[in-house]
Amino acid sequence: MKLGFFLVFLVLYMTLEPGILLPQVEADDDDEFVKVKGVHLMLNGSPYYANGYNAYWLMYIASDPSQRNKVSSVFQKATNHGLNITRTWAFSDGGYKPLQYSPGSYNEDMFLGLDFVISEARRYGTKLVLSLVNNYDNFGGKKQYVDWAKGEGQAINSEDDFFTNPVVKGYYKNHIKTVLTRRNNFTGVIYKDDPTIMAWELMNEIRCPSDQSGNTVQAWITEMASYLKSIDGNHLLEAGLEGFYGQSKQESNPSFHVGTDFITNNQISGIDFATVHSYPDQWLPGSSNEEQMLFLVGWLNDHIQDAQSIQKPVLFAEFGVATKNISSDSTLRDQFFNLVYSAIYSSASDSGAAVGGLFWQLLAEGMDSFRDGYEVPLDESCSTATLIAQESQKLNRIRIKRFPRVNKARQVRSSRWQGGANKRNKDKS
Repeated sequence: MKLGFFLVFLVLYMTLEPGILLPQVEADDDDEFVKVKGVHLMLNGSPYYANGYNAYWLMYIASDPSQRNKVSSVFQKATNHGLNITRTWAFSDGGYKPLQYSPGSYNEDMFLGLDFVISEARRYGTKLVLSLVNNYDNFGGKKQYVDWAKGEGQAINSEDDFFTNPVVKGYYKNHIKTVLTRRNNFTGVIYKDDPTIMAWELMNEIRCPSDQSGNTVQAWITEMASYLKSIDGNHLLEAGLEGFYGQSKQESNPSFHVGTDFITNNQISGIDFATVHSYPDQWLPGSSNEEQMLFLVGWLNDHIQDAQSIQKPVLFAEFGVATKNISSDSTLRDQFFNLVYSAIYSSASDSGAAVGGLFWQLLAEGMDSFRDGYEVPLDESCSTATLIAQESQKLNRIRIKRFPRVNKARQVRSSRWQGGANKRNKDKS
């Protein structure tokens, strides 16, 4: 009896104690890799619809063990609203509290933060999209990479040399390999073998304005997709595009071009699904709310139709509207969210290419300094939170309707897990 108690205590200690390396375990039926079949995402033989959010800050906050409760809180609140996917950063290059101090030199505290994020996502049944580098200066990005190369004597003309300079590309490939082959200190699972991760993203909002033809970005995505897939054959990959068109369909863009093309870039064989971002309040300065809504409807429909044409699923990986633009109309954000969600649901219910959407952004309590005007605090934005939960329910009904027996078994297992989770939470309190 005493030996049995000791063994139970030891298992609990190894499960809960931060930094304890657990033995790698086989994933159960509910925790397999998300796959692509035609224009659909598939999980365990049934369609997977992604209703979620962006939380870029997760690794940064989790690098401080005293703040990790914020990460757990966000996952829990999101799960309570039916949200099943999170997009976050797997990069922080140079600067303050980096993940990568310099090419190939990594901050273990920050990596432990990312380990914790992945382990918590797994605990709450949340899939992850992990982005590998930023287009912008925030958290280093491509500017930091070219600065590192310049410091080694490379002839650098602009930030866009990130896409062509062989030394810079070598730095980036090394980062891909380092992240994908990392063994999680909390779960014992190597990242490339962890089905908690749904997909990798090559870059957050790829832009190469110096080459409007799109050829530079096309070549870079092709090369990096091939390299990443040579290491990791389990996970899906997306490029990180905002959805801007090149020569093929410029009339659908707002009044600027960034050297990418939604159609051509997503036809690359190594890219498994397309992504779109939606910020008409940023892209159409000086326009009315009505004009922005009209643009949004066309933007959503164009990309769903084009994804259908190229036979790739499309995920609306970022969308939002700033609070400064809704001060005169408290219903504007809900109207915006409703347009996005309605387009996704309409496509999904007809077996179309839209597979989900992730709003920007979700914060935990006590993170006021991270507010950027686009945050959606679920406890404060009651009407928007209701819309979010309703979208989760609607997409789930589509899945259950098409695969009732599979989902019935899954619901039984989920209810058992939830019952255990509720008991654990009650015991903690």
